[in-house]
Amino acid sequence: MSQPTIESILHEERLFHPPAEFSQHAQIKSLEQYQQLYDKAKADPQAFWAELADTELHWFQKWDTVLDWQPPFAKWFVNGKINISYNCLDRHLTTWRRNKAALIWEGEPGDSRTLTYAQLHREVCQFANVLKQLGVEKGDRVGIYMPMIPEAAIAMLACARIGAVHSVVFGGFSAEALRDRLVDVQAKLVVTADGGWRKDVIVPLKEQVDKALAGNSAPNVENVVVVRRTEQKITMESGRDHWWHDLQAKASADCPAEPMDSEDMLFVLYTSGSTGKPKGVVHTTGGYNLYTHITTKWIFDLKDTDVYWCTADVGWITGHSYIVYGPLSNGATSVMYEGAPRASNPGCMWDVIEKYGVNIFYTAPTAIRAFIKMGEQLPNARNLDSLRLLGTVGEPINPEAWMWYHRVIGKERCPIVDTWWQTETGGIMITPLPGAVPTKPGSATLPFPGILADIVDLEGNPAPASEGGYLAVQHPWPGMMRTVYGDPDRFRRTYWEHIPPKDGQYLYFAGDGARCDQDGYFWVMGRVDDVINVAGHRLGTMEIESALVSHSAVAEAAVVGKPDDLKGEEIVAFVTLENNIAASDELKNELKKHVVQEIGAIARPGEIKFADALPKTRSGKIMRRLLRSLAAGEEISGDTSTLEDRSVLEKLREG
Repeated sequence: MSQPTIESILHEERLFHPPAEFSQHAQIKSLEQYQQLYDKAKADPQAFWAELADTELHWFQKWDTVLDWQPPFAKWFVNGKINISYNCLDRHLTTWRRNKAALIWEGEPGDSRTLTYAQLHREVCQFANVLKQLGVEKGDRVGIYMPMIPEAAIAMLACARIGAVHSVVFGGFSAEALRDRLVDVQAKLVVTADGGWRKDVIVPLKEQVDKALAGNSAPNVENVVVVRRTEQKITMESGRDHWWHDLQAKASADCPAEPMDSEDMLFVLYTSGSTGKPKGVVHTTGGYNLYTHITTKWIFDLKDTDVYWCTADVGWITGHSYIVYGPLSNGATSVMYEGAPRASNPGCMWDVIEKYGVNIFYTAPTAIRAFIKMGEQLPNARNLDSLRLLGTVGEPINPEAWMWYHRVIGKERCPIVDTWWQTETGGIMITPLPGAVPTKPGSATLPFPGILADIVDLEGNPAPASEGGYLAVQHPWPGMMRTVYGDPDRFRRTYWEHIPPKDGQYLYFAGDGARCDQDGYFWVMGRVDDVINVAGHRLGTMEIESALVSHSAVAEAAVVGKPDDLKGEEIVAFVTLENNIAASDELKNELKKHVVQEIGAIARPGEIKFADALPKTRSGKIMRRLLRSLAAGEEISGDTSTLEDRSVLEKLREG
């Protein structure tokens, strides 16, 4: 890796205090209370997590040892017996929550379904028995390749109930990407659907499963269970393929939760790298249950009356932690939505909030920028008064997008939790606690209690305030990944060997560049790869993008570096404009001047390319790696299985 200094030139001085009424009723009510929790956790992390594990979760048997830390391998709550499906379902059935809505589901065509905790428990137990009947045993791996329908969550919880390890593959992945993951994890069974809805088009999921399994290319897979969703014609292979509804109808609803060891594997979730084989991130049971539970409770300030909506897909870690496990462990009402903003219904997200009286809304900065481009008239035409808390996830948010979200969606009364975390961390690591921490647009603010985060150089030395460096975590935490599936050496190399241990203290390196300001607030600059070196000055792409997006003509921007003989790299900006704005050379020059005015001459883009859309993953992240290749005139290489719309790339190539 190169030297860590990232020049931070964008100054953000706006500060938003939590509304007094919000703080008064919040789980964590003040900055002083946050600081007390943080100091308590730092002084004795094991006692802090043990107390929470004891008071917040149900254990069949208590642990012997809180933490067994053999760097970089951690075991939490050693020999404790627990079941996350029990914590998400059974323990609520003896309370008034038995008949409370657990999942509210809205389908893209407008169909809907609500499952109470009692109803969800029944369906999970039935499907757990289905899995057993098909030969799935404790420790076996189950692939889940589904649309955003309740059966996806039911399948996850059923696996966890009997001790099977689920590996959810996002329903937008290709047959090849699905096959690679099924083979790597040695899946014994696959749960899928005939199809799913995505922007008014049916995604042919079963057809992709058939391609993935063709020619015995995933030899461990013995059975495929298929949910009838879109009812298009599909092929059902005799002996291998089974209809979900047929099996469920015959299954018993009696299936006690299997007591699992705290360190038994819960799931494997694959992250795609820019090159090489995707990494199977392994999460285990007890620590992950505790971490997703307490982060959901405190960060989203959960109340029993809340309707909570995280807009992610269960195919990503955000869906695992903050649609399924975290909310249900807390007894919350969690919304699942199959659809996405589309030409036939651009205001669909606001319709869902209005229809169900959503109180907490957690979405991605890319979605917010898309909402901005669609215009204020769409949310303004709906009643969004039920909202009391907003959140962002997935990548750093531009300050101006934050301000739009605050003003237009939150009506300047809803705190915003800007959260930083990763698949590997299991749950949120840096975030405001909404009743306690004043927020700054674009900053994830402070570490969650129990998380010892720091900005360091390559030798592990702390970076001075406001100087960039590498975002690292000093001490293990319960929700952390345990290893890379089948490859512990890769786990060690990827996350623990970039920065040498300091005074015997191992540092988890997240791969992100960041800085801390004078108030100790964290500003995540994005992946270390997303840093441009212009004539010896290292610039974070996020800051240049923020400057561009702050111009009234710009809806979204992605900035990359292009090799340059003189300067090392030249800044290339890909820009999408607001709907009513025409592209022109005059506008290019105006935008270049605007960046100079906002940041300085060193950040002036060498090229600005206007685009109708930017290449994104299906989870909404801009694929800057592809833009770097386009800017440099190189062939596109590496894994493109997560790309949502290939036509976007073709248009950029042509233009």
